[in-house]
Amino acid sequence: MKLDKPTRWDVSNIYPSLESPEFQNAFSDMTTLIADVTSFLNNQLVPLSADSSSEILNKKISTYLDKINTTVTLNGKISSYLYSFISTDSYNKLAQKLVSEFEQISIDLQNQNVVFKGWLSQFADRLDAIVEYGGTAGAHKFSLQESIHQSKFLMSHEKEALAAELNLSGASAWEKLHGIVTSQLSVDFELDGKMQKLPAPALINLRGHPVEEVRRRGYEAELKAWKTVEETLAAAMNGIKGTVNTLNKHRNRVDALHSALDAARIDRQALDAMLSAMRDSFSMFREYFKAKASLFGQEKLPWWNLFAPVGKSDTVFTFEEAKKFIFDNFSKFDQGLADFAVYAFDHYWIDAEQRDGKMGGAFCMDIPGTGESRIMCNFDGSMDQVSTIAHELGHGFHNDCEYKANRTQLQKDTPMTLAETASIMCETIVSNAALKLAANPEEELAILDGMLVGDSQVIVDIYSRFLFEKEVFERREKSVVSADELNEIMLSAQKATYGDGLDENYLQKYMWTWKPHYYSQELSFYNFPYAFGLLFATGLYAIYQERGSAFVPEYKDLLSCTGMDQAVDLAKRFDIDIQQKSFWEGSLKIVAQRVERYKALVANIKK
Repeated sequence: MKLDKPTRWDVSNIYPSLESPEFQNAFSDMTTLIADVTSFLNNQLVPLSADSSSEILNKKISTYLDKINTTVTLNGKISSYLYSFISTDSYNKLAQKLVSEFEQISIDLQNQNVVFKGWLSQFADRLDAIVEYGGTAGAHKFSLQESIHQSKFLMSHEKEALAAELNLSGASAWEKLHGIVTSQLSVDFELDGKMQKLPAPALINLRGHPVEEVRRRGYEAELKAWKTVEETLAAAMNGIKGTVNTLNKHRNRVDALHSALDAARIDRQALDAMLSAMRDSFSMFREYFKAKASLFGQEKLPWWNLFAPVGKSDTVFTFEEAKKFIFDNFSKFDQGLADFAVYAFDHYWIDAEQRDGKMGGAFCMDIPGTGESRIMCNFDGSMDQVSTIAHELGHGFHNDCEYKANRTQLQKDTPMTLAETASIMCETIVSNAALKLAANPEEELAILDGMLVGDSQVIVDIYSRFLFEKEVFERREKSVVSADELNEIMLSAQKATYGDGLDENYLQKYMWTWKPHYYSQELSFYNFPYAFGLLFATGLYAIYQERGSAFVPEYKDLLSCTGMDQAVDLAKRFDIDIQQKSFWEGSLKIVAQRVERYKALVANIKK
């Protein structure tokens, strides 16, 4: 199937439409399933006491888990279907209304989970004996262990139920407001000799425009545009961070990072080891920034040149060409991966068209119970966007590995750290392929720069976001954080990480406005998992280069069970110790080789 232009995704095979009887029935089925699982929990499970035999407990817990898996699968399917509309068309009032209704229905699902964890905690010392009887309980031992551990950080059932209900008009509402404001923000901008109305994602994409004057004006337009909505977005940020702080306090969390580490399934030792290696690499990245600045006759990079294309690459991909390039190079790694990618393209799983009302950035979402995923991006024909599609296809392939291994929805609960493993691997495959095809030093420089832009964003900029969010959480404990303060915190974080690699007079103080991860109650510190994903996948790719095709089956098996163990234990399958700084340093040395090659190319070109 030939795709001449960026596609919009098709979700009609999931449900015919938002108004269809099939979708309305799904809502009704969801209510029935939640009522059934809640009734079973309250009437057959909770009454079981410590005197109950391990065999009876196994059977009852297994039945409960079967019911929960069925319920959360439908819940996820409906949720993903609704999100497919609001993420690509924030003007869709019906979708917004249905999301609100669905959230009301789902509250009871959250509430019964709290009751289950509280009840299960009394059997912490007996769990091994209970799961020995096999069944669904035996297959979900890790999930049960995690539930017991997390029960330590729950408020009373009544308080958790109240928090879940208040969330709809609190943090969740702030998150929706952020999505609406940023997706509907547009700017009048002169481009290609005519005045155009650019949505925020298209304006952000101007950071990679080939003409510096356009990039500079784009940078200035961004500052002005975000200024108009900074107070609204600062209110949203404060509402969400304030909620998280309050709940963490009542749940006896050490700090906001505590719950993020649990969600990522790593400990502070592993995080500290990685962050330490990242800090040590800043000087290396600053050498890259300065080498790039020299190409523009500058000592330090202004923000508008950070993402600027350098070298010479006349390659502009059509959507069809992007598909072929990805397929050709995925097939060298694994034919199954390549076939998966083509299927996603040909069956309209990818929404790549840039348009008003559509969210910026890119993501991949699983559609539970279907074996399908959907990918959103904003395709502009650049190599960067080809890499982005490859990245998101990696997430989809990860979902596919879990689906083919018959993992239940609970077993597919992958932490944010490991969720980036396949995506970074796929992005690396495509980027390395592009580098090998470079026809001359100018083209090699262009491709290498694209790779280092991505590396620097995931290491340097991610660290700045980590510092920013940490400071915001700490200040929010004392008072509301103003928009001016948020700007000041962001600038301080960028200076601490980018250092003298960037021109301190031209940083991007509004990075906090459009990054959606800051605006989710459930995704605090969704920054360091990206660095984990890059460096972990880089380490795995090095192993693949040593072992070749023999590596692939083990890699697929790893992807199929990322929701079934702690990250440290999964990494040990490949003799990787993520608690040691040396592993992270080894991955960063691979990036350092790219920087050295980049500097050599710059020096030769400037001669």
